[in-house]
Amino acid sequence: MVIVFVLLALAVLVAANWYLWRRLFRDTTRGPGRARRGGAVLIAGGWALAIGALVGERTGAPFWLQRVMAWPGFLWMALSVYLLLAVLAAEAVRPLLHRFPSRRASAETPVARPEPVPAGASEPERPERPERPERPEQSERPEPGEPAKPFLAPSRRLFVSRVVGGAAAAAAVGTVGYGTYGVLRGPRVKRVTVPLAKLARGAHGYRIAVVSDIHLGPVLGRGFAQKVVDTINATQPDLIAVVGDLVDGSVKDLGPAAAPLAGLKARQGSFFVTGNHEYFSGAEQWVEEVRRLGLNPLENARTELPWFDLAGVNDIAGESEGQGPDFARALGDRDTTRACVLLAHQPVQIHDAVRHGVDLQLSGHTHGGQLWPGNLLASAANPTVAGLERYGDTQLYVSRGAGAWGPPTRVGAPSDITVVELASPHA
Repeated sequence: MVIVFVLLALAVLVAANWYLWRRLFRDTTRGPGRARRGGAVLIAGGWALAIGALVGERTGAPFWLQRVMAWPGFLWMALSVYLLLAVLAAEAVRPLLHRFPSRRASAETPVARPEPVPAGASEPERPERPERPERPEQSERPEPGEPAKPFLAPSRRLFVSRVVGGAAAAAAVGTVGYGTYGVLRGPRVKRVTVPLAKLARGAHGYRIAVVSDIHLGPVLGRGFAQKVVDTINATQPDLIAVVGDLVDGSVKDLGPAAAPLAGLKARQGSFFVTGNHEYFSGAEQWVEEVRRLGLNPLENARTELPWFDLAGVNDIAGESEGQGPDFARALGDRDTTRACVLLAHQPVQIHDAVRHGVDLQLSGHTHGGQLWPGNLLASAANPTVAGLERYGDTQLYVSRGAGAWGPPTRVGAPSDITVVELASPHA
């Protein structure tokens, strides 16, 4: 089944890129030449770099090589998505453009000048005008020794293809460019008020800065981490929750990039739980590294704060290493009269949280879909893609995340750091 799926995915990828090449390069040129060959090299080369970057990240390739492949490869991945969407959307416009009248070049048919008529002579009868021969789709090269034929204006089909292809390319480049700028600029602060029925009056207004999916790696490095830290500290939170997917790489490669996390400041500290990408990157090493940086890892554990319990569970991906989530260990013996806030990377863990009487679960993982229409895929795999929702007596808040995985680009899902302000009904 895995082989069948891989072959099917490969067939779809090849077909989609052949369609792109046809619409953007074959249909917009007069014949075989540099433009068509260059288009084929661009598309094939872009995907070679993208696949190389993905494989290099998983196999621990030299970090310098990962960086060389990541920027152009991941950007091409995003660009190809929106090129395909734009070209498909343009198919609806293409028939309309064919209806507009066209002007043909005057050089297509030579115009004969009338001969002068002598005085007193009757004007000769004019021969019937021969029908205008249809203009060929493209000019042909003259044979050796023949005079060059006059330049012919582009055919209607070629003209329409160039207009549609150019507009699609401009729309895709603009979309990816703006989405990339949004990520590199850094996340914006979002504020959400969450009432908790069991919250003590003294905790009314308690602020938790929630950050997830920073994804430090070959693209987003130390400078990005510093932006995240500065943004969080500016909110002056009571507590900071780093809810998984901090990194895409080893401590050896990304330790310097994560160093700014030592500057996080909150009245009651910073806490961390693993995400699925930590288990691709060496979770045990990263747990020790974040502890060294001053964060408190919650590995299926709980801490009792003055007004509520804060618990954290490992990500589901840890099950492959015998380090999966253990809700009984984190929540089994707690005082259920106290409010409980749970840190769990994936929203699908909400069902276990409901069974264990959690009041609020804070998660990430989805990126809000990251690249529209990826939100449709994310909604099929997650109970909540972004925002606050209620499941029985338990509320779930899902952050869209601070960074990006793969393409450093977001479309329709801007990055955020959320300040969750707890509200007590007794205040």
